[in-house]
Amino acid sequence: MHTLADGLRLSMNWMDSLILVIYFVVVLGIAFAAKRSVHSTLDFFLSGRSLPAWVTGLAFVSANLGATEILGMAANGAQYGAYTVHWYLIGAIPAMVFLGLVMMPFYYNSKVRSVPEFLLRRFSSSSHLLSAVIFAVASVLIAGVNLYALAIVLQALLGWPIPLSIVIAGVFVLIYITVGGLTSAIYNEVLQFFVIVAALVPLTVLGLIRVGGVSGVIDKVTASEGAQFLSAWGGTGFGQDNPLGANWLTISLGLGFAISFGYWTTNFAEVQRSLSAKNLSAARRTPLIAAFPKMFIPLVVVLPGLIALIMQPNIGQPGSQYDYNSAIPLLMAQLLPNGVLGLAVTGLMASFMAGMAANVSSFNTVFTADIWEPYIKPNMPDSHYLTVGRVITAIGVVVGIGTAFIAASFSNIMNYMQTLFSFFNVPLFATFILALFWKRMTAKAGFWGLLLGTLAPIAFYSMYRAGIVDMDSAQGVNMIAAIIALVTDLVVSVPIALATTPKPEAELVGLVYTRADATDSGEMQRGDDAWYRKPALLGWGAIVLAVLCYVPFSL
Repeated sequence: MHTLADGLRLSMNWMDSLILVIYFVVVLGIAFAAKRSVHSTLDFFLSGRSLPAWVTGLAFVSANLGATEILGMAANGAQYGAYTVHWYLIGAIPAMVFLGLVMMPFYYNSKVRSVPEFLLRRFSSSSHLLSAVIFAVASVLIAGVNLYALAIVLQALLGWPIPLSIVIAGVFVLIYITVGGLTSAIYNEVLQFFVIVAALVPLTVLGLIRVGGVSGVIDKVTASEGAQFLSAWGGTGFGQDNPLGANWLTISLGLGFAISFGYWTTNFAEVQRSLSAKNLSAARRTPLIAAFPKMFIPLVVVLPGLIALIMQPNIGQPGSQYDYNSAIPLLMAQLLPNGVLGLAVTGLMASFMAGMAANVSSFNTVFTADIWEPYIKPNMPDSHYLTVGRVITAIGVVVGIGTAFIAASFSNIMNYMQTLFSFFNVPLFATFILALFWKRMTAKAGFWGLLLGTLAPIAFYSMYRAGIVDMDSAQGVNMIAAIIALVTDLVVSVPIALATTPKPEAELVGLVYTRADATDSGEMQRGDDAWYRKPALLGWGAIVLAVLCYVPFSL
């Protein structure tokens, strides 16, 4: 089990504790305020499809800004350096734009409550049930990562026992989701976004001051790790060595396409935020709005990882008391004064709860709408499914507590998270893309492609862990596993589809790509046609800005 070093213990005073208490009171207040709007399963699971784009957009990026982002990407910054920006610029922005411009009209207009439900309408119950089970398992595993990360941080920083930390965080997430449903989760995620940023900005600024500014970071990292450590593409040619252990092809195809598109376009914890928007225009703009703050998150996450590497040069090395996950807590312990310290601890708790809430809310939706309702208790009153949704939320939190300790064997939790994405999200994306863009795709092809596409990367990763496959980097393994998942799904699905009978075209209306459906603007509301709200402008603007953000790391 990996825990953070006792040397990170913080000295919090009454002011720091007061900030933390105020945050928890506000979180619960939002939950009980949101309760008044929850009257049906649509309200509980999708906020009644009533939220504006700026709210769902901030919730979209905040749902991803959990433990994996704060601790994991800072850990990646300390371990891999500037290569970490790939997870943002090629590993997020293009896929978020694709979701908003191409896929969202099909999700939203089909009135589905989840991603698996789309596969039910496109294929059959077998593909639907398989994808629902995969989603449920992945959701509680990822929720467990957030809980475990929070527990080890609070133990190191505040001296709280790990079981107590897990229970406190779990109970608060359980209360505000069970009481207020997705509306509570989303509005709390908006609050959490600003709290997290407010906590990380002063940490980054004080860290830069300590190491001599940006020039100090460049000089000191170059002296200790070499200039290549600050270049996103340096050493990525075939046969060349780099800390990431991957070449430009595996980065582009494995991370930039397979893992990225698999996560951002099919991960229901994210898609659910778009589906809760008030109309199609707002739903399409949700991931596009989120793309802009997303590409600047490295400034307050990855950069602190580099600063931690300078301040503690042996971080993550054998014999060191600090592993890579210690990067952010290390800076907090050494840099922040009281008051600001309380804000930083509150920001960490906000990030963990945002990540866990996103996965628990997606878990309760998928379990209730895609497993319980169609296969266990069909044709029950809506109030029954609302009750089930609340009960399964509690069960999801309990199971998340159990899965939290699976992450204990990973000194860099982002390595673990990317492993889960390559197992679960990539094959689902391959199946979904074939279903969306190929009318000839059949239910049997969807089922077997998804099943074998999931098993193949698990088998490959198992061989790596057993020492049968020898690779230098866990992230390199994840990128190869993602490519294997993608290729396996396609190789299995295409011949089966050609050998089986597809659905009649009349049954595929709105479920298979046509340009008319993709460009459908839906029911417009006042102001939706403003030039600055046009999805195409937002999407291509994000792509151009992401390319420009690569420039400092490509010289």
